[in-house]
Amino acid sequence: MFHKIISRKDFADLIKDNMTIMIGGFLGCGTPETLVDVILEKGSKNLTIICNDTSFTDKGLGRLIAAKQVARVITSHIGTNAETGKQMVDGTLKVDLVPQGTLVERIRCAGAGLGGVLTPTGVGTMVEEGKQKLTVEGIDYLLELPLRAELALIGGSIVDKAGNVVYNGTTRNFNPIMAMAADVVVVEAQKLVEIGEIQPELVMTPSPLVTHIFAPAKS
Repeated sequence: MFHKIISRKDFADLIKDNMTIMIGGFLGCGTPETLVDVILEKGSKNLTIICNDTSFTDKGLGRLIAAKQVARVITSHIGTNAETGKQMVDGTLKVDLVPQGTLVERIRCAGAGLGGVLTPTGVGTMVEEGKQKLTVEGIDYLLELPLRAELALIGGSIVDKAGNVVYNGTTRNFNPIMAMAADVVVVEAQKLVEIGEIQPELVMTPSPLVTHIFAPAKS
């Protein structure tokens, strides 16, 4: 009934140059590290990465930036990755810095099929440059547009073979939101279990949102 489990090669075949990819995680916590490994090995170029932060030069998606495989990053924080700042300054990497709450709301909007979100964050600052500003009941807001990707890579703590996902602790972070906002969603399963082994009330990302399952131990 379900044929979602893919191999390392299957995943590599999904990655193309110039793709827009969301990668879950918070400073590497909850990031699908093995999927990042595969992108590194393939050497895909000119990627646009949507993420909470650029992690570290030797951890998580920060390794893609260090390898100069990323042309643009849309993120809320780059301070822990010196290579991100270096490439931004020398003009080889375009960095769109977005307030963290705004970033997650833009992703959520895409997943919910909404046209955008109104937020007062950034009004009167350089953040508002080039954006539509609206006044609602006397308060100024910026219209922030949805963020969607061709591919979302998420890290799941426990995943069943249907694609239902559980995240342990703070590994949850951006993962469930990103799973709603991409054309194709690949979950890296830390632990793969049979259908029915996860209690329904514990599911955090339901199987219809997951396109493929990658289980490093079985690849």
